Amino acid sequence: MKRNFSLNSGLTRFAFFLLFYLTVGASYCLFAQTELFVAADGSAKYKSVQEAIMAVPAGTHDNPVIIHIKPGTYKELIYIQREKRFFRLVGENALKTILTYDLNANLTGRDGKPIGTFRTPSTQIDADDFTAENITFENSAGPVGQALAVRVDGDRVQFRNCRFLGWQDTILLNRGRQYFEDCYIEGHVDFIFGAATAFFERCHIHCLRDGYITAASTPDNQPFGFVFSHCKITGAAPNVKAYLGRPWRAYSNVIYLNTEMSEVVRPEGWNNWNFPEREKTARYAEFGSTGPGANPRARMPWSKQLTKSEAKAITVEKVLGGADGWKPKR
Repeated sequence: MKRNFSLNSGLTRFAFFLLFYLTVGASYCLFAQTELFVAADGSAKYKSVQEAIMAVPAGTHDNPVIIHIKPGTYKELIYIQREKRFFRLVGENALKTILTYDLNANLTGRDGKPIGTFRTPSTQIDADDFTAENITFENSAGPVGQALAVRVDGDRVQFRNCRFLGWQDTILLNRGRQYFEDCYIEGHVDFIFGAATAFFERCHIHCLRDGYITAASTPDNQPFGFVFSHCKITGAAPNVKAYLGRPWRAYSNVIYLNTEMSEVVRPEGWNNWNFPEREKTARYAEFGSTGPGANPRARMPWSKQLTKSEAKAITVEKVLGGADGWKPKR
């Protein structure tokens, strides 16, 4: 008996649409992305950034969660929990899109004791594969002690065209690998610190008062800590003086490559944090520093001036690649 394979057959129609889904539909889903919108003025579905974050459980590599944030000041504590991988926070303008809060280490917690440094971040990122673009991250507590704008515990985290505002301990890069591109970072004491591996490309580092730019706590088995490439260091006033870094832990690793340094940078460059023994283990280096703050002959003798070949080998891929060969999108 001759069978009828026209679309008039219910069974045939089902098979056709199933085949369509498995080809065209599945391909669409593969490249889809989840987009949410936040506006402080109520013109979008969400008024709170944290509310939008909690609305979606997680993204994937091929289906990231993109949260668009309209200009405005969002005073709220932001937490990207460990399970929320592949999230992107995207602002329209970093100067006008501000995520802020004002906790500081001296505030009293529910137990009647000071909350301490690590409980102060305005934004905390525990998830891997997080990206932020065109956003200001701020701790507005002022010069009152440790007060984090951002704490990062996630791996493969990227920041582009972002601003980080604070005073003491502005950015804690606690673990993992992070990439910063065209960002602005300000503070005065240890305002970039932690044990992570991070690469800063074309970033502007601004010192508000006398202090220390970095306080790395790099583990001894970790080849890189913080690398600054083609960055710029400035100060709030001509009389502000800052060290390039001091070793929070013995094997602190910080490298400056082709960085423009104003007179804010002290001639000696580095400080041992009153631990002379750390001069034997801290791994501090420079190459191609320029400007009034570049003074290789006056630098501490236990720091290193890299050769051209040594500096050329320190690439984004070498620093951040790790076991998985991670390459930040550039």
